[in-house]
Amino acid sequence: LKMSWFWLHLPLHLLTATCLCHSIKAPTTSFQQSFKTDLFNFHHSLILADGKETTIHLLKDIPKRYYFVLEEGRVLAPFSITVTPCDVPIEWSILMYKSPPRKATPGDHDTQEVSKSQKASSMMSTIFNYKGNSVETYMGMSSHSALYLLEFLSTERDTHITVYLTTDTTSGHLYPELPMDPRIDVIGIGHTTVTLTWKHSPSVLQHRESIQYCLLLNEKHNYKSLCAAETAIRSSGMKLPPTLALSLSPYLLEPQQVMILSNSELSIINKVSSGEVRQVCMGTKNTYTVPNLSPNTQYYFDVFIVNLLTNASAAYTGTFARTLEEPEPKVTELKDGKVMHVVLDGKKQKFYSLQYQARHKKIHFTFQLCRGQIRVHITRNGKTVASENLSGLRYFSLKGKLLDTYLVQLRSTEELNSSVKVQASPHFHKPLFPLLPESLKIKSFSKLRTCRSVTIAWLGTQEESKYCVYRKRIEEDQIRRELQSADQCSGPESRHKSEKVLCKYFYDLNLQRAVTTETIKGLEAGTLYLFDVYLFGPSGIPVRYHSKVVKTRKKC
Repeated sequence: LKMSWFWLHLPLHLLTATCLCHSIKAPTTSFQQSFKTDLFNFHHSLILADGKETTIHLLKDIPKRYYFVLEEGRVLAPFSITVTPCDVPIEWSILMYKSPPRKATPGDHDTQEVSKSQKASSMMSTIFNYKGNSVETYMGMSSHSALYLLEFLSTERDTHITVYLTTDTTSGHLYPELPMDPRIDVIGIGHTTVTLTWKHSPSVLQHRESIQYCLLLNEKHNYKSLCAAETAIRSSGMKLPPTLALSLSPYLLEPQQVMILSNSELSIINKVSSGEVRQVCMGTKNTYTVPNLSPNTQYYFDVFIVNLLTNASAAYTGTFARTLEEPEPKVTELKDGKVMHVVLDGKKQKFYSLQYQARHKKIHFTFQLCRGQIRVHITRNGKTVASENLSGLRYFSLKGKLLDTYLVQLRSTEELNSSVKVQASPHFHKPLFPLLPESLKIKSFSKLRTCRSVTIAWLGTQEESKYCVYRKRIEEDQIRRELQSADQCSGPESRHKSEKVLCKYFYDLNLQRAVTTETIKGLEAGTLYLFDVYLFGPSGIPVRYHSKVVKTRKKC
């Protein structure tokens, strides 16, 4: 800026602050030394940059001032100032200083300087002030004979804000435009989903490649700016990528953050003490269904329109919604001694509930895992008494009071379907399953293999029981499928008659000798066979040993 009549009529404290950033030459008057001192003291006063977003850090209860003035030659020019609080509410105001009419004569400059200082306060007027945490924009007309002072104050705590001043109101906007109606509409609510829609931003139609929508949801409250949302997440103790729109690098994530990228949508999930915080950027789609929410939980949703080139954003008016309550799980009554076969859907991963009312003090629960992996949780009158993953055959003997209510909850722990057989009965009830050996593994003897026969062995018990052996010819590529799909609860009735090899009875009171072997003959050379052994107890319900695959020798 050049020296002008206007600058000569500014009060000293405004002139020195302005000169700090513009390096204007100091007046050659008798107050030159005082001018230099004031210049040093006003190091905290700055000129606000035109056409650039400025981040300003505020200390609690300490005001911060910025100045701006238009270049000479522009009599009236529009300008706008946008202030975005990034945390707590702030106070800010715009003051305008108008220069007095020119009355100076060449010989009385020092006298006029004192007079100007006395009149400065009457020539300074407040044209705008605001207190709050909303994004506010002031638009006005600037005169070449006026200087503007912006003052910012935070009374709650240290914080930061962003300020954008522009005098170019014709060549576009730094911030993406919001539609006339910037509300977010909730058009669908489920137990674990909420569907949202919002009107398109005019910026999307003009700059589709550089604009995208980002959604932020949390369980606390809505945010009035992207800057405020990022500050809140950081204050919760986790590192957040610079912006939602640019959160595209997995290495920026913290251990408590989960990043999901599917169907060109980026999701980042943060687990914080105040609940879940999730961010999703979905391009230019203006309808989105938020998945995997918790039932009966209130969520707050904010949508930001983000310019990827300038990193500037604008916030739609946030909304909130509560997901529906999870329906009470259907409870099936478990009757004394009755066996229930339960099939669980691995994809839904929901609990299957069984209820049993005790008619005796001692209760015996039996679980036979048929297929897959299952978690069992047992409560008595609402208190947990057992919880574990099932394996093979499992017994729980529990002691309580008459008419105690037991709730058995079963859930598949893998995506494949799982199944289990369940029985509840008084402790003295005749056991459903036979007495089991220490291990249900079948052993084969490599040295006893021939081209036409295989020798296998398995453990027995001290109780005389019936054992039936079955064989099945399989191919190499069938091994994995056969072993994984084997139903441990299915009996010989599911097998073809031609697969049956033999049935035999045996037992030994000495468990060290309760082992039996069997040589299966009539096999083909170099062929894979699947062998199964079924154990039958007094109730007639079979227990299947773990399948064994053995290959006969090619040459003998």
